[in-house]
Amino acid sequence: MKLVVQRVKKANVVVNNETIGEIGQGYMVLIGVGPQDTKQTADFLVQKLIKLRIFEDENQKMNLSIKDINGELLIVSQFTLYADTNSGNRPSFVNAAKPDLANELYEYFVEECKKQNIKKVATGKFGEDMQVTLQNDGPVTIILEK
Repeated sequence: MKLVVQRVKKANVVVNNETIGEIGQGYMVLIGVGPQDTKQTADFLVQKLIKLRIFEDENQKMNLSIKDINGELLIVSQFTLYADTNSGNRPSFVNAAKPDLANELYEYFVEECKKQNIKKVATGKFGEDMQVTLQNDGPVTIILEK
């Protein structure tokens, strides 16, 4: 499982010209699922994400978590995180989980994040063509994987 975590001032996701998820300050998280991933993988990364300290404290040090700042999450499924470009110029996605497993673990990840007492957890829509807009804060982008 791979996460791309972007610290944002705000972010939203649009499907079919309708905003289906939006947040203020927090994390915009892209999540990719691999075929070997399990609920235990998701549990580990939920805890890593929630405890990640990349917001600045009063001394301008990255020392605060999303809970510390009462931040929000926007979680978007992104199978292309598993793109393999080692052969040729057209990416292969054979390293991504099949849609059934990917959707199951994506939904599980979202539900586990909601159990963490985060102010707001918004999502994209699995398998849909989405337009994501964000205002990256910093910019700060962190990759988490297990």
